[in-house]
Amino acid sequence: MPSPMPSTAARFRLDLPSMTILRLAPLALVLFAGPAMAQTAVKLEGTCEKLVIAGQDLSGACQGTLMNTVSRSRTSFDFTAADGRTLSFAGNGAQQERTEETDPLQPINLVIAGQGGGAAPTLAIGACSFSTPAPGKTAITCEASAPGGAAYSGTFVTATKAAQAPAPAAR
Repeated sequence: MPSPMPSTAARFRLDLPSMTILRLAPLALVLFAGPAMAQTAVKLEGTCEKLVIAGQDLSGACQGTLMNTVSRSRTSFDFTAADGRTLSFAGNGAQQERTEETDPLQPINLVIAGQGGGAAPTLAIGACSFSTPAPGKTAITCEASAPGGAAYSGTFVTATKAAQAPAPAAR
C-alpha cells in the first residue's frame, strides 16, 4: 500500500497550529497557483547589489534581472543567483505604505527561497522599499527575517525611464 501524501504543513515544514494553517489556506491557493495566474509580470534590467538567502551572502552571484509579479492582491519581487537559486519577497500589494513623501514601502509577510524549480515558502516579516539613490536610478531594497532569525535581503538598482513630455497642442 503506498504511503499517504504528507500534509501541506509537513511538506513545507511549517510548525504552526492547525487553526493558523486553516487561516492561511486561501493565501496558499494564491501563492502556489504558479505564474500562469499572474496578472502582471515586469522584468527589470539593472544591477543586483545585494542578495542574502537565509543568512548566506550570494551578492557576487546575483543576476542583473529582477521580476516583479502581481497576482490578484499579492505582489512579489524575485531575485536570481547564477547557480539557479531564487529568492522571492511576497506581500499584499494593497497594503503599500509610505515612509516619506517619495518612498513607498511594501510590507512583506513571506519569502520563498528555492533552486531548480523547488521552492520553500517561509513566513517572514519585512518590507521592500523604493528609493532614488541617484538621478535616473531607482533602487528596490527588500529585507525580511524569518522565525529563528534567518535573514533575507536583496537590493536591485535599475535605470528609470525619462518622463515623456506631452506633445504640444496644435494651434
